[in-house]
This record gives sequence, C-alpha cells and structure tokens, in this order.
Amino acid sequence: MFRIAATLAAFLLATPGLAQTYTIHAGSLIADAAEAPRGPSTITVTDGRIAAIADGLQPAPAGATLVDLSALTVMPGLIDSHVHLEGDHDTKYEQGFIDTDEYGVTVGLKNARRSLDAGMTTVRDLGSAPQTMFAVRRAIDEGLHEGPRILASGPAISIIGGHGDMSKARPEILTAMTGYNTCTGAMECSERVRQFSRAGADVIKITATGGVLSQQGRGLEAHFTDEEMRAIASTAGSLGLKVAAHAHGARGIEAAARAGITSIEHGTFVDEAGIEAMKENGTWYVPTLMAYRGIEEQLGTGIYTPVVEDKIRQTMEYVGKGLNAAYRAGVPIAFGTDSGVYAHGRNNEEAAMMVERGGMPPRAVLVAATKGAADLLGIADETGTLEAGKSADLIAVEGNPVEDIRALENIRYVMARGREHTIGE
Repeated sequence: MFRIAATLAAFLLATPGLAQTYTIHAGSLIADAAEAPRGPSTITVTDGRIAAIADGLQPAPAGATLVDLSALTVMPGLIDSHVHLEGDHDTKYEQGFIDTDEYGVTVGLKNARRSLDAGMTTVRDLGSAPQTMFAVRRAIDEGLHEGPRILASGPAISIIGGHGDMSKARPEILTAMTGYNTCTGAMECSERVRQFSRAGADVIKITATGGVLSQQGRGLEAHFTDEEMRAIASTAGSLGLKVAAHAHGARGIEAAARAGITSIEHGTFVDEAGIEAMKENGTWYVPTLMAYRGIEEQLGTGIYTPVVEDKIRQTMEYVGKGLNAAYRAGVPIAFGTDSGVYAHGRNNEEAAMMVERGGMPPRAVLVAATKGAADLLGIADETGTLEAGKSADLIAVEGNPVEDIRALENIRYVMARGREHTIGE
C-alpha cells in the first residue's frame, strides 16, 4: 500500500550501474529523536544511503520509486543493543546438548527477520556459538538474507563454572562442550579477548556476575576479579573494541564500571555506589526490561529448572528500579532487550516498559533507542539519526511516539540499509 513504482523503476533495477533511488513521503518526520518532529517531509534514498531530506512532499524524479508514508511518522530505525538471535525463548536447557551450530545459523536468520518486523534495523548480538552469528552477519551483509545490521560478540567470556560456562553435567560432557570461552587470571583473560578479536568479534561480552538462566547456583554477585576485568577492558581497548558486561549484583556492577567496562547489561541490583561508579567512568546502562517479562511469563511452564526459577523470583521486584535510578542520576542509557529470553519480534515492547517501569520520558526512550544506542555501539556516523550521507535505516509508525511511546508497537514500514522489508512475511 505504501510503495508506488514510477515509470522507469523496473528498468533501473534491471540495469547494472544505474542508481536505485527511493523518494519517501513522510507525514511527520523525526530525523533526530532529541529534536522536535518536523512536518511533512521528503527523504531521498540512493543506493542505500540518504541523499537528501527536504520539507514538504516533493515529487519523485523520473525513475525513482515513490514510497507513500504520508499518513505515518517516519523516524530512524531502532537499535537493540542486546539480543541473542541464535536462541528462542521456549527452548529447554537440555536442547543445547542436541542442536548443532549449523542449526543455530538457521535460527539466527529466522530471528533476524523477526527483529526487522519489530523495527530493529541494527542489533548487537551478545552471546552465541563461536562462529554462528558471524555467519548470520555475513549472510545479511551480502544481501543473501533479510535482517538488521549485526554487531556480534560471539561467545561471552566467563569464569570456570560461572554464568556463560556449563555446570552440573557429567565430566566428559564438560570436557567436550566447555573451556573455549573461560579464563582465570589477567593474562589468560587478555588472551581470550585477543582470540575473540581474531575470530571476528565486533564487541567483547563478559559475564561479570552470576546469571539468572544458567544452572550455576552461586548467586548473582561478582565473578571476575578486579584485575581480570581491568585486563579485559584494557586489552579490548587496545584493539578498538568495547566491552559489554552482563551484571546483576551491586558489587559486580560497581567493580565492572571501575574496571573500565563500557556498558552494564541488566544492572538488576545496582545501588548508589554502582551508579556513582558508572557516572564517574562514563559507563552505559542497558536495562533489558523485556528479559524480566519473558522469564516471568515462562515461570511454571517447565522451561526452567528449579534452580533457575528460584533466581527468577529474586529479581522480579527490582524490575525497572535500576533504570529509574540510573536515568535520574544522568547515566547514559541505551535501548536493549535481551531478545531470545522472550519471543523475538517483541523488541519494541521494551520502550513502554522503560517509560512505565523505568520512569523515563518517551523522548528520552526514543533517544536511547536511536542515537544513544548508536553512540554506545560506535556507529553514530552511520545510523541513529536521519541525515544526508547516513545509511537509510528508517521505520514508519502510526501515531506520534513522542506523545505515546506505544506507537513504536505499530510498525508499518521498515527500510534497513536501503533495503525495503515486508513486515510479517
């Protein structure tokens, strides 16, 4: 309904060397989430990049494809800073002993398309099998499959027996399935960072504290020593990589921030000391509130083991409190959902939770989901706002998300890196 082909569109698409141009009519335009929306506007996209933005609904030039979004609000594509495309929320723990990495690629490609359905034109995948997400990333980059821009960490670096490693299994199974992502001591942890960089990681992920969904029952506090985390952060920095830390417990959050870790993921039990450490060190906060909704929905269904269900119940009363405190304190916030802990394609529900549970104004959430997340990921020159020269990552929604954040749940059009996406197919 939104796409009207001009006379020469088919000829241009079939002729090598000629530019593919879209003329997009926006009823309202949010070019920068930190600024007031503009009225009717025209965006020109050529070969995957924004060529120009003009006021009013300008006519499409000969040979261009007109995209009529004049009844909708157009804005930058959303950025989810924390996803797990390789996994599905309803997969039982023991399935991990059966599924191959090759199968994980097919699941990742499926969930990449579902991320686009939710308006996510960029995602940061923080935890997968060693090569799985790099294969998914390449397939999308080369246009072999629809999906968002992907920044991927590969596996998370963990302590032996902690979150991100395996616990409570037969010794021969542990030998076969573990060890490639764990480290003990600063030197070995630095080595892991270098190995993951060599393998193709865009970012380093560590499990700074215990986790809710792993079988280890050692609590949710700090895992790595201060020396180990400083070694990880400094080694990653020397390679131009940022570090994302899964962190629930208060002292683990504080220690990660003081060690120079780039972002705290989850931050469930963050306290005043942790927030102060984050402010002092410029540490980002990625709240992943949808993860808590996802695990709450699965309680009592048999998906989780008793040790996991016990840890889930410890977290539920804290949902949103850390985000509220961090936002009020001025800690930089980036949108991230932990997609895969809940069903993929619901990523945009995080925005309303950030308002309702985290106390953030809608505009601040829009910034966190666009230019803020782009800053965290180091891709602000490429995406996060709609400007001439940047990648054509944009979405259209019904309503005005500055006034009603739930408008983000009504995605009606998606273009990722200049490629149109048909929602729901």
